[in-house]
Amino acid sequence: MNLDMINRRGLVLLGCGKMGSAMLEGWLGQGLLPQATWVIDPNPSDWVKSLAQKGLQLNAGMPESPAVVLIAVKPQMMGAALPQIAKFGGGDTLIVTVAAGTTLASYEAAFGATTHIVRAMPNTPAAVGRGISALIGNAASTAADLDLAEDLLSAVGQVVRLEGEHQMDAVTAVSGSGPAYVFHLIEALAAAGEAEGLPSDLAMQLARATVTGAGELAHRAPETAAQLRVNVTSPGGTTAAALSVLMDPDSGFPALLQRAVKAAADRGRELGK
Repeated sequence: MNLDMINRRGLVLLGCGKMGSAMLEGWLGQGLLPQATWVIDPNPSDWVKSLAQKGLQLNAGMPESPAVVLIAVKPQMMGAALPQIAKFGGGDTLIVTVAAGTTLASYEAAFGATTHIVRAMPNTPAAVGRGISALIGNAASTAADLDLAEDLLSAVGQVVRLEGEHQMDAVTAVSGSGPAYVFHLIEALAAAGEAEGLPSDLAMQLARATVTGAGELAHRAPETAAQLRVNVTSPGGTTAAALSVLMDPDSGFPALLQRAVKAAADRGRELGK
């Protein structure tokens, strides 16, 4: 990351909730100076307030031409938030947005088509440095802009680049919303264990450890997910019996998740209109 340039010109973070805070913590850990950072947030956390004691500019006048303005507000707050930073359009400030549902065209309407804009979709595991973000730039963005955006987002996990913005709704439905599907899997698995006679606290402990452990194994192992599944499955055994239900083409995971991801993607397209 070009920290010298950012520390010289400044970085503005519009919105510092869970996602914004996770990114800010990563940047500070990499050498971003608090005094080169401006945070605009109507309800800052105690952690952000403590950074203000170390030089971070909190809800203060913004720099003349910051290197980066990163938008991390909720989509429904966008109408009130964008006018605060509209003055940075048309210059050499890079606008990076991690807000869901708002298209590049919408940002170009607010900032001007010549503004360097990168749209990204991270997910909540960014809070523990294990997120994954997908990004795409507008026509005015350069290779250097994309590299800088990737560096910023790499502070909280992996980064992938998309071929076009048309893929963003699918990304949102798979990885953006995906953590909620996994958390619900933990809930459902614990409830199923409880139905089989386990105490609720033990069932939840087993479910949480199983899902997080399997996720870590999938992260570290060189095998494909399909091979890892096969490794656990003995022919005619208990896992095979469960998978015969879960892998049913009509009522199992494949059909259910396809419907769920489609519903999320369709909703993303509606929000983007």
